[in-house]
Amino acid sequence: MRFRHRDGTVVHLAYCTNVHPTEDVEALLDQVTRYGAGARSRLGVSRLGLGLWLPAPVVARLASEAGRADLDRLRATLAAGGLEVVTLNAFPYQGFHDPRVKLAVYHPDWLTTERLAYTLDCARVLAALLPDDAVRGSVSSLPLAWRTPWDDARRGLAADRLAQLADGLAKVEADTGRTVRVALEPEPGCVVETIDGAIAQLGGVDTDRIGVCLDACHLATQFEEPIDALAALAAAGLPVVKTQASAALEIADPSDPAARRALAAYAEDRFLHQTRVRTRGQVIGTDDLPAALSSAGFPDDGTWRVHFHVPVHEQPAPPLAATQQHLTATLRGLFGGERAVTDHVEVESYTWSVLPEGRRPDGPDGLVAGLAAELRWVADRMVEIGMEEIA
Repeated sequence: MRFRHRDGTVVHLAYCTNVHPTEDVEALLDQVTRYGAGARSRLGVSRLGLGLWLPAPVVARLASEAGRADLDRLRATLAAGGLEVVTLNAFPYQGFHDPRVKLAVYHPDWLTTERLAYTLDCARVLAALLPDDAVRGSVSSLPLAWRTPWDDARRGLAADRLAQLADGLAKVEADTGRTVRVALEPEPGCVVETIDGAIAQLGGVDTDRIGVCLDACHLATQFEEPIDALAALAAAGLPVVKTQASAALEIADPSDPAARRALAAYAEDRFLHQTRVRTRGQVIGTDDLPAALSSAGFPDDGTWRVHFHVPVHEQPAPPLAATQQHLTATLRGLFGGERAVTDHVEVESYTWSVLPEGRRPDGPDGLVAGLAAELRWVADRMVEIGMEEIA
Protein backbone atom coordinates (compact mmCIF):
# COMPACT_ATOMS: atom_id res chain seq x y z
CA MET A 1 0.00 0.00 0.00
CA ARG A 2 1.23 3.46 -0.85
CA PHE A 3 0.29 6.93 0.35
CA ARG A 4 1.20 10.40 -0.80
CA HIS A 5 2.11 13.02 1.77
CA ARG A 6 1.23 16.66 1.17
CA ASP A 7 4.89 17.33 0.39
CA GLY A 8 4.76 14.79 -2.44
CA THR A 9 6.63 12.01 -0.61
CA VAL A 10 5.41 8.51 -1.42
CA VAL A 11 5.10 6.56 1.84
CA HIS A 12 5.10 2.75 1.73
CA LEU A 13 3.06 0.66 4.19
CA ALA A 14 3.90 -3.02 4.74
CA TYR A 15 3.43 -5.77 7.27
CA CYS A 16 6.45 -7.54 8.74
CA THR A 17 6.77 -11.22 7.87
CA ASN A 18 8.66 -12.11 11.05
CA VAL A 19 5.22 -13.24 12.21
CA HIS A 20 5.82 -16.35 10.05
CA PRO A 21 8.38 -19.12 10.71
CA THR A 22 10.87 -18.93 7.83
CA GLU A 23 13.88 -21.22 7.78
CA ASP A 24 14.29 -21.97 4.07
CA VAL A 25 13.46 -20.53 0.66
CA GLU A 26 10.47 -22.82 0.09
CA ALA A 27 8.84 -21.66 3.33
CA LEU A 28 9.50 -18.06 2.32
CA LEU A 29 7.82 -18.51 -1.07
CA ASP A 30 4.86 -20.25 0.55
CA GLN A 31 4.29 -17.49 3.10
CA VAL A 32 4.54 -14.80 0.43
CA THR A 33 1.74 -16.47 -1.50
CA ARG A 34 -0.40 -17.75 1.35
CA TYR A 35 -0.29 -14.72 3.65
CA GLY A 36 1.04 -11.77 1.65
CA ALA A 37 -1.09 -12.28 -1.44
CA GLY A 38 -3.95 -13.42 0.78
CA ALA A 39 -3.90 -10.21 2.81
CA ARG A 40 -3.66 -8.10 -0.34
CA SER A 41 -6.70 -9.85 -1.80
CA ARG A 42 -8.67 -9.45 1.43
CA LEU A 43 -7.86 -5.73 1.51
CA GLY A 44 -8.92 -5.34 -2.11
CA VAL A 45 -5.84 -3.29 -3.01
CA SER A 46 -3.73 -3.58 -6.14
CA ARG A 47 -0.42 -3.62 -4.29
CA LEU A 48 0.68 -4.57 -0.80
CA GLY A 49 4.05 -4.13 0.87
CA LEU A 50 5.88 -6.86 2.73
CA GLY A 51 8.60 -6.13 5.27
CA LEU A 52 10.44 -9.38 4.72
CA TRP A 53 12.29 -11.18 7.48
CA LEU A 54 15.02 -13.31 5.92
CA PRO A 55 16.92 -15.52 8.40
CA ALA A 56 20.68 -15.61 7.93
CA PRO A 57 20.88 -18.92 6.02
CA VAL A 58 18.08 -17.85 3.68
CA VAL A 59 19.47 -14.41 2.90
CA ALA A 60 22.99 -15.79 2.49
CA ARG A 61 21.71 -18.11 -0.21
CA LEU A 62 19.66 -15.40 -1.94
CA ALA A 63 22.69 -13.09 -1.95
CA SER A 64 24.98 -15.74 -3.44
CA GLU A 65 25.63 -16.68 -7.03
CA ALA A 66 24.27 -20.16 -6.29
CA GLY A 67 20.99 -18.65 -5.07
CA ARG A 68 20.33 -16.45 -8.11
CA ALA A 69 17.56 -18.74 -9.37
CA ASP A 70 15.89 -18.64 -5.94
CA LEU A 71 16.08 -14.85 -5.93
CA ASP A 72 14.46 -14.82 -9.36
CA ARG A 73 11.71 -17.11 -8.03
CA LEU A 74 11.13 -14.76 -5.12
CA ARG A 75 10.85 -11.76 -7.46
CA ALA A 76 8.40 -13.63 -9.66
CA THR A 77 6.31 -14.77 -6.66
CA LEU A 78 6.11 -11.22 -5.34
CA ALA A 79 5.06 -9.87 -8.74
CA ALA A 80 2.42 -12.58 -9.19
CA GLY A 81 0.94 -11.77 -5.79
CA GLY A 82 0.79 -8.01 -6.32
CA LEU A 83 3.42 -7.52 -3.62
CA GLU A 84 6.36 -5.16 -3.23
CA VAL A 85 9.34 -5.02 -0.88
CA VAL A 86 11.06 -1.79 0.14
CA THR A 87 12.10 -2.79 3.67
CA LEU A 88 13.55 -5.80 5.47
CA ASN A 89 13.48 -6.60 9.17
CA ALA A 90 16.96 -7.88 10.00
CA PHE A 91 16.67 -7.67 13.80
CA PRO A 92 16.27 -11.43 14.40
CA TYR A 93 19.22 -13.33 12.92
CA GLN A 94 17.51 -16.72 12.80
CA GLY A 95 15.41 -19.05 14.95
CA PHE A 96 12.84 -16.38 15.75
CA HIS A 97 10.12 -19.01 16.17
CA ASP A 98 12.12 -21.40 18.29
CA PRO A 99 10.27 -22.53 21.43
CA ARG A 100 12.40 -20.15 23.50
CA VAL A 101 13.98 -17.01 22.02
CA LYS A 102 14.21 -14.44 24.82
CA LEU A 103 17.75 -12.94 24.98
CA ALA A 104 18.94 -15.01 22.01
CA VAL A 105 17.27 -12.50 19.68
CA TYR A 106 20.10 -10.04 20.42
CA HIS A 107 22.82 -12.39 19.13
CA PRO A 108 24.94 -12.06 17.15
CA ASP A 109 25.16 -8.36 17.98
CA TRP A 110 26.96 -5.40 16.42
CA LEU A 111 30.24 -6.41 18.00
CA THR A 112 30.48 -9.31 15.56
CA THR A 113 31.39 -9.80 11.92
CA GLU A 114 28.40 -12.16 11.63
CA ARG A 115 25.96 -9.30 12.24
CA LEU A 116 27.76 -7.10 9.71
CA ALA A 117 27.80 -9.81 7.03
CA TYR A 118 24.14 -10.66 7.61
CA THR A 119 23.04 -7.05 7.33
CA LEU A 120 24.98 -6.45 4.14
CA ASP A 121 23.52 -9.64 2.65
CA CYS A 122 20.09 -8.22 3.47
CA ALA A 123 21.00 -4.95 1.77
CA ARG A 124 22.16 -6.75 -1.39
CA VAL A 125 19.00 -8.81 -1.62
CA LEU A 126 16.80 -5.80 -0.95
CA ALA A 127 18.54 -3.83 -3.70
CA ALA A 128 17.56 -6.62 -6.08
CA LEU A 129 13.93 -6.66 -4.89
CA LEU A 130 13.22 -2.92 -4.82
CA PRO A 131 10.53 -1.70 -7.23
CA ASP A 132 11.95 0.38 -10.06
CA ASP A 133 10.16 3.51 -8.81
CA ALA A 134 11.13 3.15 -5.13
CA VAL A 135 13.42 5.94 -3.92
CA ARG A 136 15.35 3.72 -1.51
CA GLY A 137 15.24 0.65 0.67
CA SER A 138 15.58 0.21 4.42
CA VAL A 139 16.83 -2.56 6.70
CA SER A 140 16.04 -2.44 10.42
CA SER A 141 18.45 -3.95 12.93
CA LEU A 142 19.02 -4.42 16.63
CA PRO A 143 20.19 -1.48 18.80
CA LEU A 144 23.86 -2.52 18.98
CA ALA A 145 23.50 -5.15 21.73
CA TRP A 146 21.83 -6.14 24.96
CA ARG A 147 22.91 -3.66 27.63
CA THR A 148 25.29 -6.03 29.44
CA PRO A 149 28.18 -6.40 29.13
CA TRP A 150 28.98 -2.97 27.68
CA ASP A 151 31.98 -0.70 28.09
CA ASP A 152 34.05 1.81 26.12
CA ALA A 153 35.95 -0.94 24.32
CA ARG A 154 32.75 -2.55 23.12
CA ARG A 155 31.35 0.83 22.13
CA GLY A 156 34.46 1.48 20.04
CA LEU A 157 34.19 -1.92 18.36
CA ALA A 158 30.51 -1.34 17.56
CA ALA A 159 31.39 2.06 16.07
CA ASP A 160 33.95 0.34 13.85
CA ARG A 161 31.33 -2.17 12.70
CA LEU A 162 28.92 0.64 11.82
CA ALA A 163 31.64 2.40 9.84
CA GLN A 164 32.24 -0.86 7.96
CA LEU A 165 28.47 -1.10 7.43
CA ALA A 166 28.35 2.37 5.89
CA ASP A 167 31.20 1.44 3.56
CA GLY A 168 29.41 -1.75 2.61
CA LEU A 169 26.17 0.08 1.90
CA ALA A 170 28.05 2.54 -0.29
CA LYS A 171 29.42 -0.42 -2.27
CA VAL A 172 25.92 -1.88 -2.64
CA GLU A 173 24.79 1.44 -4.09
CA ALA A 174 27.80 1.64 -6.41
CA ASP A 175 27.21 -1.93 -7.63
CA THR A 176 23.42 -1.76 -8.03
CA GLY A 177 22.48 1.90 -8.36
CA ARG A 178 20.03 1.44 -5.46
CA THR A 179 20.21 3.18 -2.08
CA VAL A 180 19.67 1.05 1.03
CA ARG A 181 19.82 2.53 4.52
CA VAL A 182 20.03 0.70 7.86
CA ALA A 183 17.89 1.66 10.84
CA LEU A 184 18.91 0.74 14.40
CA GLU A 185 15.86 0.12 16.55
CA PRO A 186 15.87 1.36 20.17
CA GLU A 187 14.42 -1.32 22.43
CA PRO A 188 13.91 -1.61 26.20
CA GLY A 189 16.82 -3.30 27.92
CA CYS A 190 19.34 -2.75 25.13
CA VAL A 191 22.40 -0.53 24.81
CA VAL A 192 20.23 1.81 22.77
CA GLU A 193 17.07 1.72 24.85
CA THR A 194 15.60 5.19 24.33
CA ILE A 195 15.81 8.07 21.88
CA ASP A 196 18.29 9.83 24.16
CA GLY A 197 20.30 6.61 24.12
CA ALA A 198 20.25 6.56 20.33
CA ILE A 199 21.56 10.11 20.20
CA ALA A 200 24.30 9.31 22.72
CA GLN A 201 25.43 6.01 21.21
CA LEU A 202 25.05 6.73 17.49
CA GLY A 203 26.79 10.06 17.30
CA GLY A 204 29.29 10.03 14.48
CA VAL A 205 27.55 7.47 12.27
CA ASP A 206 27.16 8.14 8.55
CA THR A 207 23.65 9.58 8.65
CA ASP A 208 23.30 9.29 4.88
CA ARG A 209 23.22 5.53 5.34
CA ILE A 210 22.44 4.83 9.02
CA GLY A 211 19.65 6.13 11.23
CA VAL A 212 16.88 5.05 13.57
CA CYS A 213 13.93 2.70 13.31
CA LEU A 214 11.21 4.26 15.45
CA ASP A 215 9.14 1.44 16.95
CA ALA A 216 5.94 2.80 18.48
CA CYS A 217 5.57 -0.12 20.91
CA HIS A 218 9.08 0.44 22.26
CA LEU A 219 8.54 4.18 22.45
CA ALA A 220 5.34 3.69 24.43
CA THR A 221 6.85 1.05 26.72
CA GLN A 222 9.54 3.54 27.73
CA PHE A 223 6.91 6.27 28.24
CA GLU A 224 8.53 8.46 25.57
CA GLU A 225 6.31 11.04 23.91
CA PRO A 226 6.43 10.89 20.10
CA ILE A 227 6.67 14.64 19.50
CA ASP A 228 9.53 15.02 21.97
CA ALA A 229 11.32 12.00 20.52
CA LEU A 230 11.05 13.24 16.95
CA ALA A 231 12.19 16.73 17.93
CA ALA A 232 15.25 15.30 19.70
CA LEU A 233 16.18 13.14 16.70
CA ALA A 234 15.80 16.09 14.33
CA ALA A 235 17.96 18.30 16.54
CA ALA A 236 20.65 15.60 16.64
CA GLY A 237 20.50 15.07 12.87
CA LEU A 238 19.59 11.37 13.19
CA PRO A 239 17.15 10.36 10.42
CA VAL A 240 14.09 8.18 11.00
CA VAL A 241 14.84 5.61 8.31
CA LYS A 242 11.67 3.62 9.00
CA THR A 243 8.97 3.29 11.62
CA GLN A 244 7.23 0.25 13.00
CA ALA A 245 3.53 0.67 13.64
CA SER A 246 3.08 -1.36 16.81
CA ALA A 247 1.27 -1.19 20.13
CA ALA A 248 2.24 -2.23 23.67
CA LEU A 249 0.14 -3.74 26.44
CA GLU A 250 -0.97 -1.37 29.18
CA ILE A 251 -2.43 -1.91 32.64
CA ALA A 252 -3.70 1.22 34.36
CA ASP A 253 -4.06 -0.28 37.86
CA PRO A 254 -1.52 -3.06 38.45
CA SER A 255 -2.56 -3.22 42.10
CA ASP A 256 -5.90 -4.73 40.99
CA PRO A 257 -5.70 -8.55 41.36
CA ALA A 258 -8.09 -9.08 38.44
CA ALA A 259 -5.95 -6.92 36.19
CA ARG A 260 -2.82 -8.82 37.20
CA ARG A 261 -4.52 -12.15 36.45
CA ALA A 262 -5.49 -10.86 33.01
CA LEU A 263 -1.95 -9.67 32.38
CA ALA A 264 -0.47 -12.99 33.50
CA ALA A 265 -2.12 -14.63 30.48
CA TYR A 266 0.40 -12.74 28.32
CA ALA A 267 3.44 -14.12 30.16
CA GLU A 268 4.80 -16.74 27.76
CA ASP A 269 7.99 -18.66 27.11
CA ARG A 270 9.14 -17.57 23.63
CA PHE A 271 9.69 -13.82 23.59
CA LEU A 272 11.02 -11.29 26.08
CA HIS A 273 8.39 -8.88 27.40
CA GLN A 274 10.19 -6.03 29.13
CA THR A 275 7.88 -4.26 31.58
CA ARG A 276 8.06 -0.62 32.62
CA VAL A 277 6.25 1.51 35.19
CA ARG A 278 6.24 5.28 35.52
CA THR A 279 6.09 6.20 39.18
CA ARG A 280 7.11 9.30 41.11
CA GLY A 281 8.50 10.87 37.96
CA GLN A 282 10.73 7.92 37.09
CA VAL A 283 10.51 5.03 34.62
CA ILE A 284 11.78 1.77 36.07
CA GLY A 285 11.38 -1.77 34.87
CA THR A 286 12.13 -5.45 34.68
CA ASP A 287 13.50 -7.49 31.80
CA ASP A 288 10.45 -9.76 31.49
CA LEU A 289 6.80 -9.77 32.47
CA PRO A 290 6.95 -12.73 34.89
CA ALA A 291 9.54 -10.84 36.97
CA ALA A 292 7.23 -7.84 37.25
CA LEU A 293 4.28 -10.00 38.27
CA SER A 294 6.22 -12.02 40.84
CA SER A 295 8.28 -9.26 42.46
CA ALA A 296 6.82 -7.85 45.65
CA GLY A 297 9.08 -4.83 45.24
CA PHE A 298 8.04 -3.85 41.72
CA PRO A 299 5.89 -0.70 42.05
CA ASP A 300 2.16 -1.00 41.42
CA ASP A 301 1.28 2.66 42.03
CA GLY A 302 1.57 3.66 38.37
CA THR A 303 0.60 2.45 34.93
CA TRP A 304 2.51 -0.55 33.62
CA ARG A 305 3.45 -0.90 29.96
CA VAL A 306 4.66 -4.19 28.52
CA HIS A 307 6.77 -4.85 25.43
CA PHE A 308 4.23 -7.22 23.91
CA HIS A 309 3.39 -6.34 20.30
CA VAL A 310 -0.39 -6.78 20.44
CA PRO A 311 -2.45 -6.51 17.22
CA VAL A 312 -2.81 -2.80 16.55
CA HIS A 313 -6.41 -2.82 15.33
CA GLU A 314 -8.09 -4.06 18.49
CA GLN A 315 -7.97 -3.57 22.22
CA PRO A 316 -7.31 -6.46 24.61
CA ALA A 317 -10.14 -7.46 26.89
CA PRO A 318 -10.57 -5.04 29.85
CA PRO A 319 -9.06 -4.28 32.30
CA LEU A 320 -6.07 -4.45 29.94
CA ALA A 321 -5.53 -1.96 27.14
CA ALA A 322 -3.18 -1.28 24.23
CA THR A 323 -1.28 1.90 23.42
CA GLN A 324 -3.20 2.66 20.23
CA GLN A 325 -3.48 6.35 21.06
CA HIS A 326 0.30 6.51 21.40
CA LEU A 327 0.68 4.82 18.01
CA THR A 328 -1.74 7.31 16.46
CA ALA A 329 0.25 10.17 18.00
CA THR A 330 3.46 8.68 16.58
CA LEU A 331 1.97 8.52 13.08
CA ARG A 332 0.71 12.09 13.48
CA GLY A 333 4.17 13.24 14.50
CA LEU A 334 5.70 11.54 11.49
CA PHE A 335 3.17 12.62 8.87
CA GLY A 336 1.04 15.41 10.29
CA GLY A 337 3.46 18.21 9.49
CA GLU A 338 4.49 19.92 6.30
CA ARG A 339 7.19 17.33 5.65
CA ALA A 340 7.06 13.54 5.94
CA VAL A 341 9.65 12.42 8.49
CA THR A 342 10.04 8.94 6.97
CA ASP A 343 8.73 7.02 3.98
CA HIS A 344 8.64 3.42 5.27
CA VAL A 345 5.99 2.15 7.72
CA GLU A 346 5.96 -1.48 8.80
CA VAL A 347 3.22 -3.07 10.92
CA GLU A 348 5.11 -5.43 13.22
CA SER A 349 2.88 -7.67 15.33
CA TYR A 350 4.90 -10.88 15.52
CA THR A 351 3.13 -12.28 18.59
CA TRP A 352 -0.08 -13.67 17.04
CA SER A 353 0.97 -17.25 17.85
CA VAL A 354 1.66 -16.52 21.54
CA LEU A 355 -1.43 -14.46 22.33
CA PRO A 356 -3.60 -15.89 25.12
CA GLU A 357 -5.89 -18.73 24.11
CA GLY A 358 -9.06 -17.30 22.62
CA ARG A 359 -7.26 -14.33 21.06
CA ARG A 360 -5.13 -16.25 18.59
CA PRO A 361 -6.18 -16.42 14.94
CA ASP A 362 -8.12 -19.43 13.74
CA GLY A 363 -5.68 -21.03 11.34
CA PRO A 364 -4.04 -19.43 8.29
CA ASP A 365 -7.25 -17.74 7.13
CA GLY A 366 -7.67 -16.17 10.55
CA LEU A 367 -4.13 -14.82 10.47
CA VAL A 368 -4.67 -13.40 6.97
CA ALA A 369 -7.79 -11.65 8.25
CA GLY A 370 -5.93 -10.28 11.26
CA LEU A 371 -3.00 -8.98 9.22
CA ALA A 372 -5.36 -7.30 6.78
CA ALA A 373 -7.30 -5.71 9.65
CA GLU A 374 -4.10 -4.30 11.15
CA LEU A 375 -3.03 -2.83 7.82
CA ARG A 376 -6.45 -1.26 7.22
CA TRP A 377 -6.44 0.25 10.72
CA VAL A 378 -3.04 1.88 10.15
CA ALA A 379 -4.04 2.97 6.62
CA ASP A 380 -7.17 4.63 8.00
CA ARG A 381 -5.11 6.53 10.59
CA MET A 382 -2.76 7.75 7.85
CA VAL A 383 -5.68 8.96 5.75
CA GLU A 384 -7.16 10.73 8.79
CA ILE A 385 -3.85 12.57 9.18
CA GLY A 386 -4.29 13.89 5.66
CA MET A 387 -2.40 11.45 3.48
CA GLU A 388 -3.79 10.20 0.17
CA GLU A 389 -3.97 6.44 -0.37
CA ILE A 390 -2.71 5.93 -3.90
CA ALA A 391 -2.24 2.17 -4.24
